Amino acid sequence: MTASSTRRTTAAHSRLAAVGAIAVAGALLLTGCGDQTDKGGDSSANSSSAPLADKLPQDIRKAGVIKVGSDIAYPPVEFMKDGKATGIDPDIAEALSKQLGVRFDFQNGKFDQLIVGMQSGRFNVIMSAMNDTKDRQNGIDSDTGKKAGNGVDFVDYFTAGTSILVQKGNPKGIKSLDDLCGKVVALQRATTSEGIAKKQNAKCKKDGKKPITLQTFDTDPEALLRLKQGASVADLNDFPVAAYNAKTSGGGNDFEVVGEQIEAGPYGIAVSKENTQLRDAVQAAVNAIIKNGEYQKILEKWNVTDGAVTEAKINGGS
Repeated sequence: MTASSTRRTTAAHSRLAAVGAIAVAGALLLTGCGDQTDKGGDSSANSSSAPLADKLPQDIRKAGVIKVGSDIAYPPVEFMKDGKATGIDPDIAEALSKQLGVRFDFQNGKFDQLIVGMQSGRFNVIMSAMNDTKDRQNGIDSDTGKKAGNGVDFVDYFTAGTSILVQKGNPKGIKSLDDLCGKVVALQRATTSEGIAKKQNAKCKKDGKKPITLQTFDTDPEALLRLKQGASVADLNDFPVAAYNAKTSGGGNDFEVVGEQIEAGPYGIAVSKENTQLRDAVQAAVNAIIKNGEYQKILEKWNVTDGAVTEAKINGGS
């Protein structure tokens, strides 16, 4: 997911996708989210010595923690290992904690419920391979084009596009999105990948071809299982994720990536629009780790340097 990836934009992001879920009452949505707490971040970091601690809102400095909403089932961006969140996002969060002097506490939830979770106060930020898109910024349901919430701000920190993952050996001969017409495709719901698939479906119909049969799931591993079982011909997900699964699943014998990356765009750390001080503090911290080299080392560790950015922009997605 070159390691650019696209899980989570809208049909304009790709893992990105519809934000209609944020129109639903927060209490109802949050009943489906389970907590998996990671004490990530440098536990030794403290606000008295951290260079950017004074940029944080006072309540967060006092609490000593930034609560992070994340769908922790998207390796290598974020996944559980030995009971702890690990991956690209948790490593970046740990580097940010050294700049800000607070822990980043990862809490697990369903991807399509993360924004409403943050807006209801459950999380301070979202780090979950979420694409920065105008629809998400403005709280627009990308399926209906109607207002569905207040929207969020993003601090952009990575670039990724969507990839097509197929069974090893590509038995169905899939080379591009056009080859998916008339076939079954599995993917995670409420992601940019779903938006891309729906847009392709419209193209299939316009070209006089049979539509794609979409099977959507709460998590990407569920979609991957359908592909592995042969119940679908492809899974769409961010390139780093697709590449990681192609390399690791079944010892590299289950899947392969085909075609070029689709609609590459920025991943963003989402922050409530009302919390501009926290947003600006996070932006300063991301720029600091880019400047001091920690950011590059993290991307090298996970072999995703092609997705690197040179500065953290606010709301740079389209």
